[in-house]
Amino acid sequence: MEKKRILIIASFAGSLIRFRGDYISSLVESGFEVFTAAPSYTDNDIQELKKRGATPIEFKLQRTGLNPFKDFKSILELKSIMKDNNIDLVFPYTVKPVIYGSIAANLNKTPVISLITGLGFAFTGLTRKARILQRLNETLYKLSIRKNKFIVFQNTDDHQLFVDRKVISKKQPVAFVSGSGVNLSEYSFKEKNPTDKVSFLLVARLIKEKGIDLYMEAAKILKPKYPKAEFHVIGALETSPSAISEDELHKLHEAGTIVFHGKQMNVNEHLHKRDIFVLPSYYREGIPRTTLEACACGNPIITTDSVGCRESVKEGVNGFLIEPKNLDALVNALEFFIKNPEKIKEMGINSRKYAEKRFDVKIINNDLIRLIDKTLA
Repeated sequence: MEKKRILIIASFAGSLIRFRGDYISSLVESGFEVFTAAPSYTDNDIQELKKRGATPIEFKLQRTGLNPFKDFKSILELKSIMKDNNIDLVFPYTVKPVIYGSIAANLNKTPVISLITGLGFAFTGLTRKARILQRLNETLYKLSIRKNKFIVFQNTDDHQLFVDRKVISKKQPVAFVSGSGVNLSEYSFKEKNPTDKVSFLLVARLIKEKGIDLYMEAAKILKPKYPKAEFHVIGALETSPSAISEDELHKLHEAGTIVFHGKQMNVNEHLHKRDIFVLPSYYREGIPRTTLEACACGNPIITTDSVGCRESVKEGVNGFLIEPKNLDALVNALEFFIKNPEKIKEMGINSRKYAEKRFDVKIINNDLIRLIDKTLA
């Protein structure tokens, strides 16, 4: 029997390994032939994908901004990829791949299961630009995904928004998964044995919407009061309009207020070394991968009671949910652990249990493969 062919479409080639590597391996093990489409593969990306049994195919995509001519060419290119490789089902994720991949698949009459991984800056409504982008994206989603066999959401808030804004109908077939999942072997559990030297860690894109500026303000308040406390930051420098400046980060690092590590590939090791994970994001997340990794490693979580973020915390059990953009609330949550270090071990154990129950990548991948089997049956 000929293997069914799945095309996974991404806007960033590196995410295929980081966020979908285990999924690709599971698809191959389940008897599917897997192709991946993305722009600008590195040699390492290609090697890693081939190791997992996938066939990488490059296509041109403008990741940010809108250029109708270039975007239309991306759709035609994806259509050709699907036709040339006899693709049986398309699986796109993130905004542009979902929209353009769905349009291309509809033109080919190829079934689509699309994954909404979070709605990002455009759906925050924080600025005039965001509100304009939201209206545009809503229109593009309406045009592209209504014929999809399933639309998979990572939280119920995003689904409700799509229904309320009439992007999809209430009858549209949908499913839910708990984020991209986390490999519990790769992000192994390590029990915390905290001392009076309590350490915090933020891992994120270094933009204001992720709450990094709030975290740094909290560190400025708490570091003089609790000199032994540590406030660590991991993330690559950004060029977006809301990026935190390199000068500001290095100034606080030199002053000893924060410990800035820059971009790191071994995040699991840093999670094991630090006590509490912090993400004061007000970005419209799906479910942040970083909070899932922190749960798996046994870190208590401080994050916001906002879309996507709230999914990773049971209030008072494995961490705390705070009001977005509320500095006092963040300071109080951080100070709780400084004053009550004995709670770190208990809440860390609860984080791991929660990850095992809900965020195991095997659970998420099995759910997605069942949807594929149902669609292709």
